[in-house]
Amino acid sequence: MRITGYRTFTTVHDWGRPVGDANGLYADGVVPVPIVAIDTDEGITGIGLGPHVELENIFAAIEGEDPRSVTALYDRMLRRTFKAGHAGALFGTIGALDTALWDIKAQAAGEPLWRLLGGRDRRVPAYASGLDIALDDDELVALYRTYADHGLRVAKLKGGLDIERDRHRLAFVRDVLADAGHGARPGLMLDVNETWTRKQAVRHVSELERTLDLTWIEEPVRRWDAEGHAIVGRGIRASVASGENLTGLEQFRPLIAAGAVDIVQTAAVWGVTHFLRVSALAHAHDLPVSPIGTTPVGLLHAATSVPNHLVSELQDLRPPVGVVLDLRVEDGAYLLGDTPGLGIHLDEKAIAAARHRIPDPRSAGSHLRPEHAGRRLLPSDPGRSGQESNNAPLNA
Repeated sequence: MRITGYRTFTTVHDWGRPVGDANGLYADGVVPVPIVAIDTDEGITGIGLGPHVELENIFAAIEGEDPRSVTALYDRMLRRTFKAGHAGALFGTIGALDTALWDIKAQAAGEPLWRLLGGRDRRVPAYASGLDIALDDDELVALYRTYADHGLRVAKLKGGLDIERDRHRLAFVRDVLADAGHGARPGLMLDVNETWTRKQAVRHVSELERTLDLTWIEEPVRRWDAEGHAIVGRGIRASVASGENLTGLEQFRPLIAAGAVDIVQTAAVWGVTHFLRVSALAHAHDLPVSPIGTTPVGLLHAATSVPNHLVSELQDLRPPVGVVLDLRVEDGAYLLGDTPGLGIHLDEKAIAAARHRIPDPRSAGSHLRPEHAGRRLLPSDPGRSGQESNNAPLNA
């Protein structure tokens, strides 16, 4: 079997409501979703979700190769970007191709990827994560009741702009999940997406912990700040979770060596091989791993095969437009299907019909860091979090 070419698509994920975090919003809830398909001379096509940056250059590292040599081809792609570096969206392109290669390998073997990788149980525990910072109280409650109806009893909220608002919203979600669980205490997490300084993080979380039990605080400071994460971890009761924006083992080593993270995260966009390697590194330090992503299907399959998987993020209950997945959500978990490969099917007509809805890449969103992040004095309206404003966490 040989790799013969690739095709690219871009669809959208339509949330039907505003989504975002402390850095900004997609006000109409329409988010672009790039997709890569790898074709082979035996008619098997693999699908990966992720960027198309430098795709032609990176694809040259695997063109004509046997796609089943996945980990070796992953390293070939990394070597292809040796001089310029492989961080950011370029690493996401490698991850998308890597995920597509794993899809091909499992299809060729006639097995779902979770089985090929050595998984025993198709059930992957999940937590609810609604990218919900813009929702009012009624909308927030309605959203998490929907998650609760699917058996989820753990939730992660977006916050970081106002201590009292975060406390208020976390309490609402706690009560929704506790009611659904007949009084059992739910798990609560808060994700602030790198919007605080070290002092802000300790003071904000310590204040919340006066009345709430947080399972973890996510990305409290900048992603590369190993010392800062360690300082935050020593100053609070909650665990510190981070890693979704780190690309390559070399970026994880300083944080793990410093004892700076309690929950090691990796994003679906970076690919299956990256997740497996990070999981092994974390396992060597007795740390759990938790995949992140809007459509983390590749990492869900991989999570079944690692001994230190804790829980996986579940954002929207609907997939992107034109993307059909062989999985379902029930009893608080993803249940993976038996379709060979990743179980991804593309409806190319639906994707083409959604092309006019792809947002302008220059438009606002949570990918734009506010100018004054970490240098704010007053609570902020999340609707202004992506604008130039100096009004945010009271703890500078």
